[in-house]
Amino acid sequence: MRKFAKLVLWTLVAMVVPAAAMAADGGANAGPGIGAGLAVGLAGLGCGIGQGMTAGNTTAGIARNPGAAGSMFTNFILAMVLIESIAIYGFVIAFLLLP
Repeated sequence: MRKFAKLVLWTLVAMVVPAAAMAADGGANAGPGIGAGLAVGLAGLGCGIGQGMTAGNTTAGIARNPGAAGSMFTNFILAMVLIESIAIYGFVIAFLLLP
């Protein structure tokens, strides 16, 4: 838990320091860039976690029951496509936020 707390803290520091530097210049261009970066970054983070969990659980399920590999693989591909669509939505939102 300590490592996760440190990761969250340093992530927040890495996000706040550039925003503070842009605020010193008046912050004219700070909003859309930060929003676009957060859209892509958070979508990518969520998709990476989701895909990792899906792949790991599918692999464990196939290892336990090799006979059901066909139906599990079909569900696995469908889940990966749906998870990846979230990353694409984040990418589209980032493009919409940029001027």
